[in-house]
Amino acid sequence: MPVTKLSTAYCRSYQAAMRVAVNFLDWTEPKVIKGEGAVKELPAIIKQNGHYSVLVVTDKGLMGLHLLDDLFAGLEEQGINYAVYDGVQPNPTIDNIEEAVRIYNNHRCSGIIAFGGGSPMDCAKICGARIARPGTKVQKMRGTLKVIKKIPMLYAVPTTAGTGSETTLAAVVSDPSTHEKYAVQDPVLRPKYAVLDPNLTLGLPPHITSTTGMDALTHAVEAYIGQSNTKDTEEAAKKAVRLIFDNIKTVYDDGKNVEARGNMLEASYYAGVAFTRAYVGYVHAIGHNLGGMYGTPHGLAMAVILPYVLEFFGETAHKRLAELADVAGLETSGMTDAQKAELFIEKVKEFNKYMNIPEHIDAIKQEDVTTIAQRALHEANPLYPVPKIMSFPECVELIGKIGNIEV
Repeated sequence: MPVTKLSTAYCRSYQAAMRVAVNFLDWTEPKVIKGEGAVKELPAIIKQNGHYSVLVVTDKGLMGLHLLDDLFAGLEEQGINYAVYDGVQPNPTIDNIEEAVRIYNNHRCSGIIAFGGGSPMDCAKICGARIARPGTKVQKMRGTLKVIKKIPMLYAVPTTAGTGSETTLAAVVSDPSTHEKYAVQDPVLRPKYAVLDPNLTLGLPPHITSTTGMDALTHAVEAYIGQSNTKDTEEAAKKAVRLIFDNIKTVYDDGKNVEARGNMLEASYYAGVAFTRAYVGYVHAIGHNLGGMYGTPHGLAMAVILPYVLEFFGETAHKRLAELADVAGLETSGMTDAQKAELFIEKVKEFNKYMNIPEHIDAIKQEDVTTIAQRALHEANPLYPVPKIMSFPECVELIGKIGNIEV
């Protein structure tokens, strides 16, 4: 069953209205502190901003690796009190957020440091939203522009090169009661500072390096092929794609390569700049719901789903993917746009195969496919300005391919 003209027209009208509306929002990017050892510069900046008690949101894995030791030492040296919430789960839950809020309030903090991958970042952002709006439950903030009020100053220190959360206005939360995973999106969630320190990523194992890197690529690609770009988002997406194509195999093979690690952090940041204004698409809509349903790691979901969705778009994405093939430095001499686009998709598949990322997500159960499709389309339509609007039957069929099951 094709998408009706009415539903397509509604989606496109909604997206056109949003393209106008977003011009009135604050798109100030975070102040970036980058380079080896950059995290050591953060405590002095926090003190300059008048904070004497901060909440650090992280996870137990990073605490066990002692990655925060330099940060803690610097905070103590500057006379800044800090409380730690390290209970963040891989897909942060509403309970995680409420626990972080209680610690923030009990210690009378005035700022938040998000330290880690996408999960601590998401938890810290929505924690800030709950502090700004104590009478509003997380579920009521689901969607776009539901926070509005200014949150405590947020400092973001990524330890993976993938989510781009250090520069985005979005955060994702899981609701265990419904097995849903959904986004909260508001410019007030955007961090004020981003610390890009490659030393913090040197210990990442290859499978995390690969999937977070493919997450960053997905951000850049979905933003670039969508219909809500600006000149700035296009340039940011291009920079990210080129950096990822030039560096992802290097960091996978040699995780101690500081230059390549730094390049991947920058790529993740640029991809975040691109998609936080130009949006993502069906890769994220489906992936979020696999995370909510099965706990599928976000980066893994992005890597597996990306080529399936790009193939679904077909000729509607050929021109833009052809441009990215050229940007990526692929050998495209004499090729048509369709051939360039196909080459780009094949390169994505080649990256996955090289880095031992599977072709399918085995966790998907046949009886869950319709629910996943319904929730994915509820997230994506009408907001995401994708090249082609997907119908419910098409989404069901695609999820079946991703799970390698009959539907």
